[in-house]
Amino acid sequence: MNTKTFELSNPATGVKTGLPVRSGTIGPDVIDIGSITKDHGVFTFDPAFGVTASCESKITYIDGDKGILLYRGYPVEQLAAKSSFMEVAYLLLHGELPNESQLQGFVTSISRHTMINESLLRFFNGFHHNAHPMAMVSAVVGSMSAFYHDSMDINNPRHREIFSHRIIAKIPTIAAAAHKHAQGQPFIYPRNDLDYCSNMLNMFFAVPCEPYRVDPVAAQALDLLFILHADHEQNASTSTVRLAGSTGANPYSAISAGVSALWGPAHGGANEAVLSMLEQIGSVDNIPKYLAMAKDKNSHFKLMGFGHRVYKNFDPRAKIIREMCYKVLEKLGRADNPLFELALRLEEIALKDEYFVARKLYPNVDFYSGIIYSALNIPRSMFTVMFAIARTVGWVSHWLEMIGDPSMRIGRPRQLYTGPTLRDYTAIDKRG
Repeated sequence: MNTKTFELSNPATGVKTGLPVRSGTIGPDVIDIGSITKDHGVFTFDPAFGVTASCESKITYIDGDKGILLYRGYPVEQLAAKSSFMEVAYLLLHGELPNESQLQGFVTSISRHTMINESLLRFFNGFHHNAHPMAMVSAVVGSMSAFYHDSMDINNPRHREIFSHRIIAKIPTIAAAAHKHAQGQPFIYPRNDLDYCSNMLNMFFAVPCEPYRVDPVAAQALDLLFILHADHEQNASTSTVRLAGSTGANPYSAISAGVSALWGPAHGGANEAVLSMLEQIGSVDNIPKYLAMAKDKNSHFKLMGFGHRVYKNFDPRAKIIREMCYKVLEKLGRADNPLFELALRLEEIALKDEYFVARKLYPNVDFYSGIIYSALNIPRSMFTVMFAIARTVGWVSHWLEMIGDPSMRIGRPRQLYTGPTLRDYTAIDKRG
């Protein structure tokens, strides 16, 4: 039993409270402040929840100072080198790596849920041809609750399992339909004989008039990217899913809320911003000028893809993805990609600059992922959608964990009110 306490003394009232200190398996202890309002009449103030543990979780652990990322205790480096996205998905959902028969059963279940209702497919025709794919994906995912209302009892374990398999299987189909709609091309149905990432690439790029062969290196690169993006603890979109789900809302609504949160350029749109930045820099000769602008507080230029809200060391995912970037560009004949060469030179120069080194502004996963997506001919507007496909596994895992917690309560943050104090209504003809 945990017997540690943190003593809080209120000098105004003289009241002293021993706040329980809770310890996880690894990582910093947390102070349980549940009684602080009752005992002291105050709230805590933590804008953006930067130092607040919003929940207890067994899924993902990050040590930002040491550059560590663990999925259910397994280092992401080991999973990226030895595992597959489907195996990682099973791990995140169930807590343990599957044996051979468990993995085969899971993969079979996912492959048999990939098709979407034809009426749902026709929804895409209602969107304008240049609608952003994230708008379409968010809307269509939210509308799925209208099609599967017979299996959305969040208190039924079997219904929760059906939902989790269904959304993980269908999100690539929905994403591919959004892409095809934007291209003005016919929708391509999923194929159960292909693996998860090959199936997605086939739905993206195949056309009815000729055969399409999925490049195994492209599928391997996508599988790696999906592993690296599968989960990342209590980030903005995951916290959104948990908050929406805590109301008892149907799970499709919660996932749709997560998609919308991910759409923000400060979250899932960062890899797209990296490419835009590289294009703005233009050439290696311009790097010093733009690095000087990044240091200038009066400049609006930001060095995208460097630094991270959590990691104060190298992003472990960036090291892995950098190697894959080389492999993809060489295999697909794009090793002379000027943006990749510019990115490498920018990284080299920035990491020798004392300004960035002192602030520990190292490249993160977004610095390279956009270059890989671009090499795979995935349009820039689809980059965040690709992120959403991978992160759906994490969102579902956190939703399942939260719903299965008997102590779950609806999320309800408090505030520091700084508006007007009590005042009386004044008739309109007496207002100045």
